[in-house]
Amino acid sequence: MKTIRFTCMILATCVLSLYQPELSAQDSTNYPTLGEVVRVDPGLDDLLDKNARIEVLSSGFDWTEGPVWMGNATDGFLLFSDIPRNSVMKWKEGAGASLFMKPSGYTGVTPYGSEPGCNGLFLDPQGRLVSCEHGDRRVSVLTKEGGKRTLVDNYMGKRLNSPNDGVFKSNGDLYFTDPPYGLPNRYDDPRRELDFCGVYRLATDGTLTLLTKEMTRPNGIAFSPDEKTLYVAQSDPEAALWKAFPVNKDGTLGASKVFYDVTDKVGKLPGLPDGLKTDVNGNLFATGPGGCYIFTPEGKLLGRISTGERTANCAWGNDGTVLYLTADTYLVRIPTKTKGRVGSAK
Repeated sequence: MKTIRFTCMILATCVLSLYQPELSAQDSTNYPTLGEVVRVDPGLDDLLDKNARIEVLSSGFDWTEGPVWMGNATDGFLLFSDIPRNSVMKWKEGAGASLFMKPSGYTGVTPYGSEPGCNGLFLDPQGRLVSCEHGDRRVSVLTKEGGKRTLVDNYMGKRLNSPNDGVFKSNGDLYFTDPPYGLPNRYDDPRRELDFCGVYRLATDGTLTLLTKEMTRPNGIAFSPDEKTLYVAQSDPEAALWKAFPVNKDGTLGASKVFYDVTDKVGKLPGLPDGLKTDVNGNLFATGPGGCYIFTPEGKLLGRISTGERTANCAWGNDGTVLYLTADTYLVRIPTKTKGRVGSAK
């Protein structure tokens, strides 16, 4: 462990040049590793090779989130949020990390809390970058010309708390979560206009529907491959869990059930339920206490990608078989034997 920490300290020192335009190319693919894969069930062998390792690609950030793969398998790159720095970073094989966009989630002129930047990043059906913005309290899309357009910033005239994460349904409807983590004083912030944390659907015609407000701290969100189930993470330390909602034919949600509860792990392992993705077979890769949990569609725990850090989110990249994770100050990845759900990786 000391060796790993020392290696990562060196990486952190090197990454201080991230925001400099003269950033030199990263010409090495001999990445250090951290953590381990914790195997709970033999079924994990179908998804992760026994020799798979967690590679550290870059480090030295404040708090990483929202990874999303852009482009094709051979010439693509990863974008991810550094929320406190109000920035979106770009990581590309052979080039390393560089600044992609700043500001990312707050365009005001006065200081705005400790997490002003964007959180979840994902692609719309046209392949455009969509951002859940903390400081500006909206969901936006980056247009072809490079400017941003607001998709939604209020519910019934009241400003959203701070959109966190989202996912598109195949028909173009956007489902997203809205906890208050981006507000400077979170739940007690005087700027808060809604007295609940909602899960919403923004239809293609612009209609915004509150789907549920039963979750105390809704966070990560993902569909099953057949889109009949919507998974939502709840990052409440008093009730740290994932819920599964049946999706009705009209796009609304049925009665939820607890998919998996990890409240007993809070305080013992770093982190809370956060971002999540599904693979083509419906297995769920969900960040939570101690790393990234891997479940079958029935809710059976197969194992955990244990980063040893608070792990915020994950995304499929390259040809859809590589899982990228944002883990506190790190960007890491691990190869898998499966592929992300169609629409999860481009």
